[in-house]
Amino acid sequence: MAEEIANDNFIQIDKMSVDQAAGAFVMVAGAIGSLLLVIWQSKCHCKVNLCYIFSCERRPPNEEEMKSLKDQAKKLKDMKKKEEKILDKEEEILDEVAETPRLIPKTKSRDLEPEPEPEIDISIP
Repeated sequence: MAEEIANDNFIQIDKMSVDQAAGAFVMVAGAIGSLLLVIWQSKCHCKVNLCYIFSCERRPPNEEEMKSLKDQAKKLKDMKKKEEKILDKEEEILDEVAETPRLIPKTKSRDLEPEPEPEIDISIP
């Protein structure tokens, strides 16, 4: 009687093929890898010890690293400003040189500006 109750509590799993087993392994490995990636990219202090095979440590950036990051951000902003100035000058030159209206809309503030509609002369001779 006790054996029947014990057998009823077990869940039977069908046999799976090799490709299904490989897919399950990849999904589990991906989930574990994603979790480790989130932990590793966080700025908190953490140590990873995987079965005593390797031990890694991540600490928040110190003051020198923060200064270098701040300098990099400032350089990016300066480059964007220079790029916008170059684009503005390019648009001015194209407007001066072009005899016909441009088909490419002006994007000075990165918003599309409507071109004025040309006037049509409808005169009957």
